[in-house]
Amino acid sequence: MGSEIAQTEFSESEVHAFRQNLRKETRLLMEWFSSDVFDNKEMMCGLELEGWLVDQQCAPAPRNEEFLKRVNNPYIVAELSKYNFEINTSPHPLNRNLPAFLNQELTKLWRLCTVHAAAMKCHPLMTGILPTLQDRMLTMQSMSSIQRFHALNREILRLRSLHPLKIHIEGPNDRLEVVHHDVMAEAATTSLQIHFQVPFAKAAAFFNVAQVLSAPMAALTANAPFLFGKELWDETRIPLFEQAVYTPSFVDTEGRPVSRVTFGRGYVRESMRELFLENLDGFPVLLPVTFAGNPSQLEHLRLHNGTIWRWNRPLIGFSEDGRPHLRIEHRVPPAGPSIPDIVANILFFYGAMLYMQPEVPQAAIPFEQARSNFYAAARSGLDSRIVWVSGSSMPVSDLLMQHLIPGAILALSEQGIDSRDLKYYLVDILARRVSTGQNGALWQKRFVARYGPDFSAMTQACLENQSRNTPVHEWII
Repeated sequence: MGSEIAQTEFSESEVHAFRQNLRKETRLLMEWFSSDVFDNKEMMCGLELEGWLVDQQCAPAPRNEEFLKRVNNPYIVAELSKYNFEINTSPHPLNRNLPAFLNQELTKLWRLCTVHAAAMKCHPLMTGILPTLQDRMLTMQSMSSIQRFHALNREILRLRSLHPLKIHIEGPNDRLEVVHHDVMAEAATTSLQIHFQVPFAKAAAFFNVAQVLSAPMAALTANAPFLFGKELWDETRIPLFEQAVYTPSFVDTEGRPVSRVTFGRGYVRESMRELFLENLDGFPVLLPVTFAGNPSQLEHLRLHNGTIWRWNRPLIGFSEDGRPHLRIEHRVPPAGPSIPDIVANILFFYGAMLYMQPEVPQAAIPFEQARSNFYAAARSGLDSRIVWVSGSSMPVSDLLMQHLIPGAILALSEQGIDSRDLKYYLVDILARRVSTGQNGALWQKRFVARYGPDFSAMTQACLENQSRNTPVHEWII
């Protein structure tokens, strides 16, 4: 959950002071990486889920301030636009109780959202991009009142010398070209962010596996094929987010500019310390807010890291006993389509990470191939082909069915997760989703193919299916 700040404009002296503090905290973190400081206890799991508020006609409702006051829950917070909110859960060990915990927490919090939205004659909705959203709705007037968001907008535009942000996305049959003079196009992208606290000794290997897994995760979970009425990528969130806050910071070894939303420029070689050094040297400061607290809390470092949106983001947190720990925030999946789908996606990610971590060295899939796989999967979803460890191209559906889903089941079973939960979430939901080919993206495209571009009706059908907790592969057209 992001922290609020007290200002939206900054002086050169504040930028200088922040960078001094950032450098000091980065040096301290480098010392921690060289010593036995990090928490190495059991693996912990968490998530963030972004949602929409829609009115009775399924149009976006810019009312999150009233909604959040009604909900009055610290785990439910504002997002960039007044149309959005975010649900957080407390961390939970990766053990046999995890499936029940995820389902119960999400169900409880979503029900709370539903009750309070209904009192406002609204509905909460989980989807990657709201189908009824129109470009004209994404203005500064629809930005949440949180000062952090206004400061980010101002600073991103400053880094761009006030040049407008150009969105250009090409699908198989449609093309979108729009221009924004603010960062509000980013508000269209609503995601599921999966957190995984990992042991220090294995953190680098887990991070690299998360990079490799980003392609099958994008294909499996794709749920955002339409933007402003145009059919684009199966997971249009990916190119939209990258372009909506595009701020080139440095150039990678291939000569590509690296922006703040990035797949990265290479695998971690030795430890995740490399990523925090890259943060320090490669990315200009966006929010130079100075803190008077203990440098060991790394407040400047963590704030700076929070303004760099890698698709797999390294995080530093603190356990209950005050020891620092390492987390990976996997930002690839979209929100939705239903709570059972979300729980299945999360469990698959953890299981596939555990299955692949000792089996797939980074050399087996070169980084440029992992990167290419990721964008191919975001573009074509479960119809994509990717290059795997054999070096040969294969349908991503075959990879999931023959290797990754069985491997995830095996790995989660070794963690003590009950066979009934594994069958329900990974076989009855995920394997069926892959075998039918119907993820959220395909369902939306099938709906439009049958009924035409009636996005209000499609959104209403999404609401009804979500309220019944029906997995997306069972959604009827």
